[in-house]
Amino acid sequence: MEVKIEKTGEDLTVKFIGRLDTAASQEVAPQMNALKGETSGNIILDFSQMTYISSSGLRIILTIRKDATANGGRVVVRGMNDGIRSVFMMTGFLNLFEIE
Repeated sequence: MEVKIEKTGEDLTVKFIGRLDTAASQEVAPQMNALKGETSGNIILDFSQMTYISSSGLRIILTIRKDATANGGRVVVRGMNDGIRSVFMMTGFLNLFEIE
């Protein structure tokens, strides 16, 4: 799993590349925790190159949303493939995020 983070003004784009499984979640979590308070604007989660997400990955995504809304921001998910969309639908995450 590779994560690319880019800040543009008040917005932050986080691009996930590969599988966000349990092992990758442990590696990615410190990077995501470091983003707390980084932005009061939008956080854009780019899933266009994400191939899989586990429950550990969902927990990280939910934490990002929780932190963003606490700072007055919002989270937008882009580029979701059908498999990840299915996971989001089954877990109720589709209702929690703005999907583009």
